[in-house]
Amino acid sequence: APFLLLCFRTSPVTPLIFGLLLQPPLTQLSIIKQPNIVLLMADDLGIGDVGCYGNDTIRTPNIDRLAKEGVKLTQHIAAAPLCTPSRAAFLTGRYPLRSGMDAVNNYRVIFWNGGSGGLPPNETTFAKLLQQQGYSTGLIGKWHQGVNCESRNDHCHHPLNHGFDYFYGMPFTLIGDCQPTATPEMDIAFRRKLWLYTQMIGLVTLTAALGRLTGLISVCWKTLTCLAGFSLLFFVSWFSSYGFVRYWNCIMMRNHAVTEQPMVTDRTTSLLLKESISFIERNKHKPFLLFLSFLHVHTPLLTTEKFLGRSRHGLYGDNVEEMDWMVGQVLDAIDKQGLQNATLVYFASDHGGWLERQEGKRQLGGWNGIYRGGKGMGGWEGGIRVPGVFRWPGVLPAGTVIDEPTSLMDIYPTVVHLAGGVLPQDRVIDGRDLMPLLQGTVEHSEHELLFHYCGIHLHAVRWHQKDSGAIWKAHYVTPVFHPPGAGACYAKGICPCFGEGVTHHDPPLLFDLSRDPSEAQPLSADTEPLFDTVLRKIGRAVEEHRRTLTAVPEQLSVYNVVWKPWLQPCCGTFPFCWCDKEDDN
Repeated sequence: APFLLLCFRTSPVTPLIFGLLLQPPLTQLSIIKQPNIVLLMADDLGIGDVGCYGNDTIRTPNIDRLAKEGVKLTQHIAAAPLCTPSRAAFLTGRYPLRSGMDAVNNYRVIFWNGGSGGLPPNETTFAKLLQQQGYSTGLIGKWHQGVNCESRNDHCHHPLNHGFDYFYGMPFTLIGDCQPTATPEMDIAFRRKLWLYTQMIGLVTLTAALGRLTGLISVCWKTLTCLAGFSLLFFVSWFSSYGFVRYWNCIMMRNHAVTEQPMVTDRTTSLLLKESISFIERNKHKPFLLFLSFLHVHTPLLTTEKFLGRSRHGLYGDNVEEMDWMVGQVLDAIDKQGLQNATLVYFASDHGGWLERQEGKRQLGGWNGIYRGGKGMGGWEGGIRVPGVFRWPGVLPAGTVIDEPTSLMDIYPTVVHLAGGVLPQDRVIDGRDLMPLLQGTVEHSEHELLFHYCGIHLHAVRWHQKDSGAIWKAHYVTPVFHPPGAGACYAKGICPCFGEGVTHHDPPLLFDLSRDPSEAQPLSADTEPLFDTVLRKIGRAVEEHRRTLTAVPEQLSVYNVVWKPWLQPCCGTFPFCWCDKEDDN
């Protein structure tokens, strides 16, 4: 059945059979046009959390199965160490600052569904190019690339405006505020300051009023009225947004319609899995692209009762094991429809694990194995080196491990090429087609250099010296860890990209990752004869790279990030936004 289906999709039967007879066994299916493409992306998963990458205490048999039956990349690099910019790069094949999706300030991700920033409509995602090639395209799960620009229903940043035929999931990202029993986490330090200022203004107003009543302070009632009005206005101005985070950000949508506001977290996992399998079943007779963007393993670590207490690593381990089970369910659905030989499956994480995410002694973030740093750190390997696994039986050699530098941006040209599409010619595409490397027809990655940004700030550069096998990495900026000697910014919650929280290095810190993947021992002119030569080469590459950059609107500017009530998605008449259409169904 699957073989007949493949024949039906491509060319007449006789030429196909003749072509197959002329091919060696390993590449028999490589002539199949337009394979199904299933992209599985975890949220905040550390490379050290997965069995096939060395973890022997968290059970991930289904992800491990993908690696056993396909190709595992050991140097797979995210273009940014946080959700919004990393996913923008993944969708467009371009460094996020090219689309304005990297931050100039400390607001480094989309903060509100009711903000005006997001993936610009003039960016061309791989979904849009596959849609033009006749693919059915679906996104299930997390988006976090914005919703509206100028009005509540313009949906300029919405997945359906970026090439997806179908969307079910969160337009935002999972946060602690979404679960009533979890600790709020969205902009918590700023919220504390706002509450403190409100109390101070209220105390001044109350003191003035009491002084006026007792005759101790000479102040007119008009002044008191203005002061009281200012106090109330200040409180309403911030509490109208931060006081209702669960209603404004924790929502579920089906296409353009809000289905849950706020979301009912107890059933989110089962609904996302059900939607994913249903999408595969509905589109089994034509080529499809399914992007399953997991809410796992971002806090508050929504985990069903079936998986609670099963792992040796508390709630975080439970959540990873549940996500792995979901991967298995999707693979089973592909196999059940007889599509395994016609489907390229890819699994990755959007960036490294969140080291600072703790509650007391409980670790709620991931582990990045031997690699230094984590989420939020644009230069250190732990923030950007992620799992990367491909499976396509009969086309990709099973059990292969590739140590070459690759990028999440490479998915863009890879899937566009497989779909028979053409890359945009009017812009720089930073990704490279991975198929020759994955199939073993070339020895080296096309990436000679990769640039590692934290916001718009260049923190590090990687140079793959192919003739020697060395992988040089120069750090221009590194975060200052808190407390001193720690491996992360525990005092801040996440490391900054600029300001007093970073150290600038001149000359840059230099490592050879082929000998020191943990970036433990920086090299010097005394210990490395090529020290000056390597830094000169990387310096020239940075200058050339910067000449390819053009000014674009900043999608994460303060204006674009702040909450705007007129842009807030709402399933009722604003501000009365609450519904549960899933329960009604």
